[in-house]
Amino acid sequence: MIPAEHAHLSFTAATHPGMKGKPNEDRFSVSAFRFRTIDRTPSVVALIADGVGGHRAGEVAAELAVEHILKYLVENSSHHPAETLKQALTHASQVILDQSRRDTTMTGMGTTCVCAWVIGDQLYAASAGDSRLYLQRGTKLIRLTTDHTWIQEAITQGTLTPAQVKGHPNSHIIRRFLGSVNASEPDMRLRLTPDENDAQAEANQGLQLIKGDRLLLCSDGLTDLVRDSEISDILRTQQLDKCPTVLINLANQRGGHDNITVIAMEVPLPADITRPIHVSIDEKITPPRKATRTAASWLMIGLLLLAIFMMVLLLIYTYTR
Repeated sequence: MIPAEHAHLSFTAATHPGMKGKPNEDRFSVSAFRFRTIDRTPSVVALIADGVGGHRAGEVAAELAVEHILKYLVENSSHHPAETLKQALTHASQVILDQSRRDTTMTGMGTTCVCAWVIGDQLYAASAGDSRLYLQRGTKLIRLTTDHTWIQEAITQGTLTPAQVKGHPNSHIIRRFLGSVNASEPDMRLRLTPDENDAQAEANQGLQLIKGDRLLLCSDGLTDLVRDSEISDILRTQQLDKCPTVLINLANQRGGHDNITVIAMEVPLPADITRPIHVSIDEKITPPRKATRTAASWLMIGLLLLAIFMMVLLLIYTYTR
């Protein structure tokens, strides 16, 4: 992929350290690209990394995640975006782990991550940890990602109810993150309905977005304090550029005990913006030869040939008299 001057999606983002005086260990990026293809398919990559670890190592892990995920996607874009995205997060996780092993002050550092890659009007996404991706379609808010936390596992297994979550001592235990010594794959599930199994959720990669869809990526500093119903209300009623600030302010009014980062995106273009990805980045691009001439070109050639033919006839007539 190559950088694009303008994104084909509208987007806005904001981050805040919260109200507890903590350093901001969240990192985020929204980048516009075009594929090195004949039709130059537009692409937007949005990601949030929420770092964990002492001695400011969390912010290092988050910075490494953002840098290396983007770099991997730019250098390895292919015909299989979901697989490429999965490999990008896996690669970044290994980079973070290697760095923590080289520097003892960073031992144990890691980061959650959520990444949305929109190619044309198709959504690909991956996550690790409890940073989330939502889709607001009309009046319906869908939480596409699944939290990788002790709490979520307990709810899934039925040993804990949602009503018992608030104030639980294990509420911030993360089961999956980038930089972990325990190899864990990025989560590629995009869950559109609660009753979908894992295979069905993974098959939703490449989800077709429609005009008016809004996507929201956020760190847990938001979702710990702002309910999904409130997120939906704000996404539906506020101008896009106001959404991150309104949401962050609401979380801060309720204590803002953690860093808060929000990215909001909207599909403003017709559904026909998508074109297939024809060529991967490693393939050489040769500009196509012009196979046909325009009608005007053919007309000029025809008139020129007719003029030459008439001149030849005139010369023959003159010399044979």
